[in-house]
Amino acid sequence: MIAAVLLTACAGAVSTGCTPGGPVDSTPSAVAPPAAEEGSASPTRPPPPATPTDVVTGLAAPWSIAFAGGSALVSERDSARILEITADGEVRELGAVAGVRHGGEGGLLGIATAPGDSALFVYSTADEGNRVQRFALLDEAGELSLGDPDTVIDGIPRSSTHNGGRIAFGPDGMLFVTTGDAGDPTAAQDPSSLAGKILRVTADGGVPEDNPFDGSPVYSLGHRNVQGIAWTDEGEMFASEFGQNRLDELNVIVAGGNYGWPEVEGSGGGDRFVDPVQEWPTDRASPSGIAIIGDTLYLANLRGRVLRAVPTAQPDEATDYFEGEFGRLRAVTRAPDGALWILTGNTDGRGDPGDGDDRILAVDPAAVRG
Repeated sequence: MIAAVLLTACAGAVSTGCTPGGPVDSTPSAVAPPAAEEGSASPTRPPPPATPTDVVTGLAAPWSIAFAGGSALVSERDSARILEITADGEVRELGAVAGVRHGGEGGLLGIATAPGDSALFVYSTADEGNRVQRFALLDEAGELSLGDPDTVIDGIPRSSTHNGGRIAFGPDGMLFVTTGDAGDPTAAQDPSSLAGKILRVTADGGVPEDNPFDGSPVYSLGHRNVQGIAWTDEGEMFASEFGQNRLDELNVIVAGGNYGWPEVEGSGGGDRFVDPVQEWPTDRASPSGIAIIGDTLYLANLRGRVLRAVPTAQPDEATDYFEGEFGRLRAVTRAPDGALWILTGNTDGRGDPGDGDDRILAVDPAAVRG
């Protein structure tokens, strides 16, 4: 069962929605919006809450969030479903991605909307490997549907673990794709392999002329399993990466950079490799999705079960929030109303689901700064 509250304010009247198979939630709870102050410039959009508030509950192994036309879209890893959460709180199944092979960490993973919200880009695991597909977004918000898929890039090695899967458009308009080593660490150092890399392609899958390796989609290499990417307003790119037994990493990504895996885990690469700007013992992190709002980078941690706020100007520092309160945290993103949305990951087979899990929570980013 899925319940949702108002998308734009994270508090408001709740309405039910139906999937093609039946009702999503027939008895959602409603939260009354706070009264607007006299002279308020936006009486229908109160500020984000200072403490986390449920936006949606009852998700099943959710992985990623994107926004289109006033709606939020959520991918579910194991079901291969994409859900639409409308601005008035309706939750419905937008569609299911065909040919997804779920197993271990594979399945329907990252999603991202193209500039202008005209298309949805989807990273998923198929029999032939991991791939990115582009779907036209049809109809209006509240009734969105998917067009036929076009392949943007495929042939990315897959495994039961280390599939990468985060995708996002950078400030240059290019699509960045994170891949894992797919259980073959040596592939991360092989420039001819798409495994263990961050890739950069055009929206139709072409290789940009200014990529660091001529004719190759590879933007950086030597990665074990990158799960989060984001950019500052100045265009500096950050990425979160899972280590193996010792250290997880936060990296600043540069074109053509080699981040060391499997020869280096954490710092110590000398002149050959780019060192992390911050690292953590693996039991304190398992860093997944990241988002940058203003001068703070927000990092969702799975095994560490904490939201970590890192000042982008001092990326070797961090402040932890909500330790253990919401279990495993899979992703974070900035919502259209300015709130920070936090996606939990307790129903993916490695967590301990609580009542209402999995969920999206909203909080004012000013209340959780680094």
